[in-house]
Order: sequence, then structure tokens, then C-alpha cells
Amino acid sequence: MDLFETAAEESPSRPLAIRMSPRALEEYVGQEHLAGPGKLLRRLLESNRVVSLILYGPPGAGKTAFARLLARRTRSRFVALNAVTSGLADLRKVFDEALEAKKLYQQSTILFLDEIHHFNKSQQDALLPHLEQGNLILVGATTQNPFFALNTALLSRSRVCELKLLGEKDLSLILERALQDKERGLGKYTVDLSPEARAHLLKAASGDARTLLNALEVGVLTTPPDEKGRIHFDLGVAQESVQKKMVQYDASGDQHYDTISAFIKSIRGSDPDASLYWLAKMLYAGEDPRFIARRLVISAAEDVGNADPQALPLAVAAQQALEFIGLPEGRIPLAQATVYLACAPKSNASYMGLEAATGDVQKEATKEVPLHLKDAHYPGSKVLGRGEGYQYAHDFPGHYVKQEYAPNLGRYYLPTSQGYEAKIKAWLEYLQELESASETAKEKKK
Repeated sequence: MDLFETAAEESPSRPLAIRMSPRALEEYVGQEHLAGPGKLLRRLLESNRVVSLILYGPPGAGKTAFARLLARRTRSRFVALNAVTSGLADLRKVFDEALEAKKLYQQSTILFLDEIHHFNKSQQDALLPHLEQGNLILVGATTQNPFFALNTALLSRSRVCELKLLGEKDLSLILERALQDKERGLGKYTVDLSPEARAHLLKAASGDARTLLNALEVGVLTTPPDEKGRIHFDLGVAQESVQKKMVQYDASGDQHYDTISAFIKSIRGSDPDASLYWLAKMLYAGEDPRFIARRLVISAAEDVGNADPQALPLAVAAQQALEFIGLPEGRIPLAQATVYLACAPKSNASYMGLEAATGDVQKEATKEVPLHLKDAHYPGSKVLGRGEGYQYAHDFPGHYVKQEYAPNLGRYYLPTSQGYEAKIKAWLEYLQELESASETAKEKKK
């Protein structure tokens, strides 16, 4: 089953993304860390050598495009299957034909297996003996981390190559080629693409070349030309083509800083609805979700603090969950953490205490560590008097004893009555009462 014949690929009935597949190494865009000069994929193409590969990366990053290019450069038989719709029966047919081609014509077979992560363990295991014997070469494509989704034995027989999201520079080059190519692209049309429409297409594509080309083709083919035959591809057309409204948001300018400011202040102000709105705006506009997660962690410690000690571990868990599952599902733990922080009792007493202590450290002479608190675990420490007179708190009732831990300090931590911090405040007041009672008892003995 050869899906990569030139005539079929470039037929006007095929989607633009298929027609614009690179026909030569020079046309392959992006993935410089793999396809740049001297890198693995380029060396394979230039030498016309093929080894089993697992191409791992997001949709539209160039996995299938590389497979198509590999098919053009090699003299091997090329068979394409999709793991979603194929099973062991399809694999056995490929194995039999590959073995026959090797015996009769000394010809290798390349099996391009798209969405390979959908194969179960037995289906993956079925590939192993044929790879081991050299009957076929596997090129698997997956959007899932292969070290979780694929068998170790299969990975050990393949080279794993991670493809990255395409940058706007790469997408812009792909867009221009599609507009100018009269043979395979849209060059036969006169398209006036506005700067706003271009920017929206590039951003909405989110690094996916297929999404970009599909939207471009839809916009061009569904927009009637004017009396001069010109197609005016403006922002409205772009928004309709990708079914996504453009949000005014500059990822490195005022919109970036103003929106994150509104987000944090809404959380601090205990307004979960406003907090979710600003979160939705940032995610919709393409803000880096890891940036949002970092700010949630900061807010949990700065604005919620000890009023709810569970806020910080929850925010950290949301950040870790985002890294683990990625987008779009990663939005869910971000939303949970946002609502939790917004609804939690608030206290910045820990943060303000640190600021006050830092101010004293900067302004005043550095205080010496009291002798009884200095490290006394090394030989000779007793000779120097280190640790002498230190009272071990756990040896006293209530695991508390009054002693000097820093000389001549003011009060830095002033707990509030918010949430759990009220318990902390009550405990510290209880310890002060113990101190007062102890001092009174000493005075009476005198």
C-alpha cells in the first residue's frame, strides 16, 4: 500500500498539507536539532541509509513529512499503516510481503507505522523478530512519549527522535511557500493576506504545520474574489478558517504583564470567577502554561501562606501535573489550583516577616550565631565551647524551652487570625504564656 506516489500526493483533490509535503531535503522545514547540517536525520537522508526510527513529537511537527521524504530517497519498498485501524492480520501480510521481496529481489521494506502508541504489547512484540532479522525497517510516529507507550525491546531496536513544535519563523516559511507554489500550492490564486490575518494564522496553528495549511486552504477556497480576481484574506477570514477568535494578547508586552497581574490580584482578592476568566484568556491566547503554574506556586506561598498550608502543595502538584500530562488536559489542574487559591483564607504574614527580617539584615550589623547554637559535631568543638549550654527542646515538657536563638531580635512573624494561621497564633500565644509563668516562678523563688 504505497501512499506516497508523487501523482497521488500532488493531486488537486488532496489536502494542501499533503500536496506541500517536502519533495527534497532542502524543502524540509524545522527540527534543526535533528535535520540540520550534520544531524542524524539529515545524515540518514543524505546517505540514503535507513535505520529503524521512532519519531516522537506533537501533531504537525513533520513526522509524516519526514517519512514521505524518506520514501522518496530510498529504494526500499515503502508500506504505510495506521495503528488505529490496523491489527495483527495487516502486520502478517506486511511481514510475508517483506520476506518475499527480500528473498526474490534483495529489496528491503520500510514500514511506516503512524500512531504506533495505539499498538498493544502483543502487536508491538510481533514486530521484534522481523526487525531483528532485518526483514523490514520500522519508522514509527507517535505523539506520546515512547518511553511510556512502547516496549523496551522495541525501543532498543530503534532510534528515538523527538520533534519539537515548529516556531513561527518555520510556520511563516511554510505559509509563504504554499501561497507562492503554483504547481502544488495556492500560487494560482491572487491572495492579499493581511498582516493581522497572517499573525492570527501563525499563532492559532500553535506550532502545527498541518493546522496552518488546512486553515489557509479553507480561507482561500471559501473567500470569493473581488472584480479583479483578488482574494482579500483578512482577520475575519482567518478567524473563520481556524474557528478561533483572535484575542489581543502580546506574550511579551503589556497584555502579558497586565493579564497575569489581574489574575494574581483576583486570586488575592478571593474572586474565583475573575481568576478563572483571566486564566482562560491566557490559555486561549497561547500563554506558556508553565509561566501560569509558576505564578500559582508563588501566590500560594505569598498570598495564602499558613492560612491554608495545603495551598502550596496543591499548587506544586498542579505544576507537576501540567508537566506530566501537558496541554490541553493540563488546563484542568491549573483551574483546580486557581479556584482553590482564590477561595482559600489569605495571609501574607510569612512573606512580610521575611521582608522585615531581610530589611534588618541589610541595614544592621550582622549578628553572630550564639555560642550554644553553633555546630558541635566536629572534633575539637568542645574545646572552643561550641554548643555549650544548648538546651534540647524535646527534653522539656511540651517540647519547648525558652532560650536565646538570636540576639536582640524584633518580631517578624505576626500571624493573623485567618484559617489555620489562627491555630498557629494561638500556639505562639500559649508559648508566651508559658514563658511568662516561668519568669514569675523564678521571681517568687528569689
